[in-house]
Order: sequence, then C-alpha cells, then structure tokens
Amino acid sequence: MDQRGRRLGFRESPARPGISMNKVSVCMATYNGRAFAEAQLASILRQLRKDDELIVVDDNSKDDTLRVIDAIGDARIKVFINKTNLGVVKAFERAIREASGDIIFLSDQDDLWLENKTEKVLGLFMADPELTLVLSDAQIIDSEGAIVSSSFFTHRGGFRAGVLRNALRNGYLGCSMAFRRKMLEYFMPIPPDIPMHDMWIGIVNDIFGKTAFIDEPLIQYRRHGNNATSPHHAGLRRMLCWRASLLKNIALLLWRNKSKWT
Repeated sequence: MDQRGRRLGFRESPARPGISMNKVSVCMATYNGRAFAEAQLASILRQLRKDDELIVVDDNSKDDTLRVIDAIGDARIKVFINKTNLGVVKAFERAIREASGDIIFLSDQDDLWLENKTEKVLGLFMADPELTLVLSDAQIIDSEGAIVSSSFFTHRGGFRAGVLRNALRNGYLGCSMAFRRKMLEYFMPIPPDIPMHDMWIGIVNDIFGKTAFIDEPLIQYRRHGNNATSPHHAGLRRMLCWRASLLKNIALLLWRNKSKWT
C-alpha cells in the first residue's frame, strides 16, 4: 500500500467479509473527483443503513479526492486504491469484486442521488424475486447543479430492454443501475475490450436475467467537461470494433454457459 493509503487508513486488499442477503453495496469509481465527490457521497450515505457499505475504488487520483473522502469519517465507506490508473471499467470491476452485499448499486463520483432512490429500487427487488436488474430515469444537471433536462431517457426515445437494440445503441446508464449479486457469475470478469461496463452488464442481464425500468428520475446525472464518458458518438470505425468485441464476448459467455441452455 502506498504512503497515502497508510496515512488515511485506506485498505489495499483486505479479505472480503461474508456475503449478506440483506445488505446493499454501492460501488463507485473515483478519479480526480474532488469537486463533486463530497456532495455525491452525502446524497448516498443518508439513504444507507448502518450495515450497508459504499465501496470506493480510487483510480490513482492526482488531486485530493482521497482527503475529501477521508474527511467524511463514515465507517460505511471502504476505500481501495489502484496503484496505477487502470481506467473506469477496471475500477468498477474491482469495486464490484470488493462488494459484499446482495444488491449492488453502481454510482458515478459526480452525480447526486435523489431522495428515496434506494427505497424505490429495493422495493422492486423485494416485490419480484425473479428481478435481477433495475435502472431508473435521471435528470441531467450541469457542473453548477442546474437542471438541463428533466429526463435522460426522453431524449433517447425511452428505454427498452433487449440484446439487439442495446447492442446497436446502448440504453443502459450505469449510474442509474442496481443488480443482484447472483448475476456476477455472468457479469464477471468484465471483458477488457468491451465499450463500457454498463453496456456489458445490461446486455448480459437481458440474456440471463430480468430487467425493470423505473420511469422516474432517481438521480441527477451531471454532465461537465471531465466526464469519463463523452456525450458525443465515437467514430464509425471505433463503434464497429466495439460492437464486434461485444458480440465476440457474448458468444464466449454463451458457450461457457451452454449447459444452461440444453
């Protein structure tokens, strides 16, 4: 562990605690997130119970993100530090691996959770034991917190689950998603050559699980100049390469799990 990790009391690679069927784990990746992380963490923590956890994987930040997190002083926050910058997909993969709860929420460092997000999402999971993934709509806000749009999905023609439609145009917004731990046997490991972790998780869940969409904003999704994902489309060649990689990895996953289909 590096000097910063020792001084702040952060843990590099402890043994994972036992899995709890009633526990919520919120997984967040941080990188140079000082400007917004404190407000986001506060919006999450006030919705968590004492036995829930907020897993933060810091991807080798160069600012004082870790000091901001440490100053909060909440034992439910568990911070893990990447010694080198591995990128957003690998940071989220590590956060998910470190989680110990049965319901796993994904969270960006710069958004804000609206009131009752966890209550409404957990209510759906409790009502339907077959449900494996829930996502919600989101308001879009700017760097100052002003609402730019009241609905993320309205501008995208709404949300519909399905492998083909989401492979062509991803509708899964990671920071608005939560899923059951049992799906990790399919989600993990996250292939290194897929476009984004949320696209992979959503499409794999379309194959092996059941999705529900809450047509109500439960987070404020912040768009600013330093987002990990760009609001602009990638070039055609890159998009085709991504889709080819996605289809390849889906085919491999189906082959590994062929016994479930026979």
